[in-house]
Order: sequence, then C-alpha cells, then structure tokens
Amino acid sequence: MSTEHASVRLIEGYVRGGGGLAADEVWALEAHLEACPLCRDRLAAAVAAGVPAVASLVDTVWSALEPRLTVTATMPRGRRWSARLSGWMTPTMVPWLSMVVGVTLLALLLDRIGTGSGGVSLVLLFAPVLPVLGVAASWSRGLDPAYELTASAPRAGLYLVLRRTASVLAVVVPALLLAGWLTGVMVAQWLLPCLAFTATTLALGGVVGVTRAAVALATVWAAVIVAPTLATSRTTFALRTGGLPVWGLILTFGIGVLIARRSAYSRPGDQG
Repeated sequence: MSTEHASVRLIEGYVRGGGGLAADEVWALEAHLEACPLCRDRLAAAVAAGVPAVASLVDTVWSALEPRLTVTATMPRGRRWSARLSGWMTPTMVPWLSMVVGVTLLALLLDRIGTGSGGVSLVLLFAPVLPVLGVAASWSRGLDPAYELTASAPRAGLYLVLRRTASVLAVVVPALLLAGWLTGVMVAQWLLPCLAFTATTLALGGVVGVTRAAVALATVWAAVIVAPTLATSRTTFALRTGGLPVWGLILTFGIGVLIARRSAYSRPGDQG
C-alpha cells in the first residue's frame, strides 16, 4: 500500500462503507490515502459516481467552510513545531523521560562514590530497562489523555510506535553513553541489552500491548537479574561480555518478530 496505488476493489469497497473489506485493509487504505493525492482523486471520483448524495453533502459543507478558512489565521511557527513534535512524543512522556534520565544520573553518582553493588556497575545493571520505561509511558492509556484519539488514527500502527520509541532512545541513549563513559563500561555491554529489551518489548507488544509487555519484561529483569546481583554483589553472565552474542540473538529475534507481526499494530488498541 505504501509503494503502490490502491486497487479498484479497495476504492469501491471503501466507498460502499468498507463492509466487504478486512479491518487491516481499511486501515492500510486510509493510511495510504493520507499520502497519495492520486488515490484521493480516484476516491472522490468513485464517491461522485457511486454515492452522489454523499458527494453533494461534501460539496455543500465545503462551500460553507471555504470562506471561513480563507480568513482563518495561520498557525504560529512555535505551534507548528509543537504539532510536528507531537508525531514523535507526547507531553506525558516528558516527566517519565526526565525520571529515566534522573535514574541514570543517580546510578552514575552511586557508581562514582563507590556505593554500588560490589564490582557491578549500577549503570550497567539498569541500562536495559530504562528505555523500556519510557516506551511504556509513551503508550499508556492512563497517562495519555489523547490515547483513544491517537489509537484511532489511520497511522497509529507500527509507524507511530517506532517514532515514539525512537524519541525515547534519542533521550535515553546519550545519557547512558555519558554514564557508561564515565564509569568505564564498554558501550556494547549496555547498548546491546538496551536495544534487545526495547525490540523485545515492541515484539511482545503486538500480542499483549506495549505497556503490559514493558512492565512484564522489567519485572522479570528485576527478579532474575537485579535482585540476585544486588544480593550477591556478583556479576551475572547476562552482564558480562560473554553474554553479548546472546543479546545480539535476542535483538535479532525481536526485530524479526516485529517485522513478521507488523500488521498486529494496524488495529486500534493493540498498542496500549
């Protein structure tokens, strides 16, 4: 749908109300129509030919709105940037991202003053789950007052999920990069688990929802890795350089599942 024009069957089925089309076909068509003026013209022609009453109603509404739209003030430049930014993140993500950065700085401080868990870096210990918290906040029904509106938009599928995830990583990764450099932790030691956890969260999110997946993975990490490490002050295999190939496989598997199940994000509500 993104590289080819919509078929006659899809256009005519959509004009008739979409009853004969699958839900993912309707959502894919609506997303395609946003970016394809040619298919919008074909849709308008199909509506005029197949449902003239609807075309007449649209023309009547447009004729009443057009004079008002011509005298409406344009959006200020600051609001334009805000509107563009809303495609990448929501205002509710800001306090959560601030908290994630704060946790990173606190872990860095504890590592620097030597109050960490023996020889285990707290930055390394918490790095995998920090971006997951931001991703969970970006798709939480309870935290985003505009969630229902966002989830019902035609492009609220994997495209928007990846955008918000990228905005989280753009904030969290530089903070972890600085913290890892100051504590002497190898970049691959925290970056691979970080990306692997994020990809697995998105892959599992297509089944149970992004927020539930993030909470589940963070809980498992805390119980299986964080708690034993803090209790024994011993570095587990998951945090050693020998475990990097395993994290690489998990990252590859998560990306593969995400690509294979990308259509699971085309239904409203699946991302929450």
